[in-house]
Formats: sequence, C-alpha cells, structure tokens
Amino acid sequence: MLTTEQINTLLSVDDPYKAPAKLMKTLFDKEKREALFRAFLEYEIRMDYDWFHIYYQEEQAQRKTHKQDFTPNSISELIAKISGSNPGSKLDVAAGTGGLTIQKWHHDQRQVSPFEYWPSNYFYQCEELSDRALPFLLFNMAIRGMNGTVVFGDTLSRKIKQVYFLQNDANDFLGFSSINVMPHTLDTEKEFQVYEWLEPEIDYIESPNPWKEMEKLGQQTLDV
Repeated sequence: MLTTEQINTLLSVDDPYKAPAKLMKTLFDKEKREALFRAFLEYEIRMDYDWFHIYYQEEQAQRKTHKQDFTPNSISELIAKISGSNPGSKLDVAAGTGGLTIQKWHHDQRQVSPFEYWPSNYFYQCEELSDRALPFLLFNMAIRGMNGTVVFGDTLSRKIKQVYFLQNDANDFLGFSSINVMPHTLDTEKEFQVYEWLEPEIDYIESPNPWKEMEKLGQQTLDV
C-alpha cells in the first residue's frame, strides 16, 4: 500500500494540501500524466483498490463542509458484487476519489477472461462536488483505462462546474484513458441535466472523436 510519503514524493509536493492542485495541473498534460502513471505503477501494481483512500481521508477530506467520509473497501467490494456484472453503464453519485467505481470496474473485469474483456463494453458515470477529490477521481479512472464521465458539481441542484469524458481510445485493457472536457452547449446541458454552469468552459480535447464515442458508449443500459 502506498504511503503518504511515497505519494507526496511521486506528486512532487512537500505538503499533502498541495497535492490536488499539482495533480490537476499534471492531468492536463498527457505526456506528464502518463509518465506519472508509470511512476506510480513502479510502486504499486494492484489496481483493485483506491490507492488514495487513506491518504485523502486523512489529509484532504472536507468532513465539516462536505461531510466527507469514504466507503470502506470491504463495503465497496460487497456493493460491486451485489450490483451484478452486466456490461453497460454504472453510476456512482458522490464518487469521492473513486473507491466504489474502482471496485465495480475490478469486479467487471473478473467476470470475463482477459481475451474477452473490452473497455468499450463498460461505461462508468461519476458525480463529485469536491475540488480536492476531483483530481484523484480523474487519476483513478484514467490510469485504469476506464470509459466514463465525471460530472463535477452539485448532484442535487445541478449547478455544475465541468463535465469530463474519459475514453480508452485504443480499447486496450492495459491502456490509459484520454481526458476530454465537455463543451458548455445545450446538448451537454440536456444530457447531464445541467441547470447552471459555475465555471467558464475549458477547451480541452485529447480523443479523436470524443463526443461521437461518448454518445455511442452512453447508449448502454444503466444498471447501477
């Protein structure tokens, strides 16, 4: 299990409170992001749990303002099993750093052989309010090569800052995901039920045809 000291070293920060901003900046540079992924994988190769669970909860969690307490790994694993294993879309509201989504992703992988597992058969939808949790959530999804979306904002009021779309462009179960930011269009507002945008639009696209692919992936049945 990665220690706080190891994570700080990998992120090149001397204080955990600097980690979210530093990580978010790195995520928007594909070359540096994937170099960071490879560096983390030299320390930890198990992908079936959230590496940042303890690190975040001890150093970053906003318990007073956002009532943040993360679901224990044992409970996340149980929920992943109970929810079934059919291909399609899965929804994790108040996703935090992605512990439950990681368990669901891992459970989905174990239901088929590596030769029959295709990332494009699965779509993980997350919603999260915390600025501090968001970079770790995007990191966790992208390093595992997930296809999915992250709605960054208030689930109840639908006042949203950004919507991120992650895509495993090569459909490679050993590959990383690209990160794209959805445009603030009427189509996006309708698809994600955005009532109000709280931040300016970010023009950032890495995938060749992200919106066409998201529409295709998103047509699958919601089963979580």
